Amino acid sequence: MSSRAPVPCPEMTDIRNQIDALDKRLVALLADRQKLISAAGRVKPNRDTVRDEARIEEVIKLVLAEADRAGLARQIAEPLWRQLIESSIAYEYEVFDEPPESD
Repeated sequence: MSSRAPVPCPEMTDIRNQIDALDKRLVALLADRQKLISAAGRVKPNRDTVRDEARIEEVIKLVLAEADRAGLARQIAEPLWRQLIESSIAYEYEVFDEPPESD
């Protein structure tokens, strides 16, 4: 039994391979972003500064401008980044709440 979904037409094999390769790159980029989120969670002075509504809207504005330049549909970019931001904030709270490492 195959672990891959059936391919409806021959062209789909190449398209799926390209998507899989892009997904791999996206995961690596998101891992880099997560490292920065962790760093932010360790340096913020208090828990109230983890969520920053002005920064959220600034990021969305920057992302939508980049999406427009890159040809990424706003109906994909905005909800995706809003979810990414919310997940990142939740993760940053976890990092912030961790006890500091002992030397």
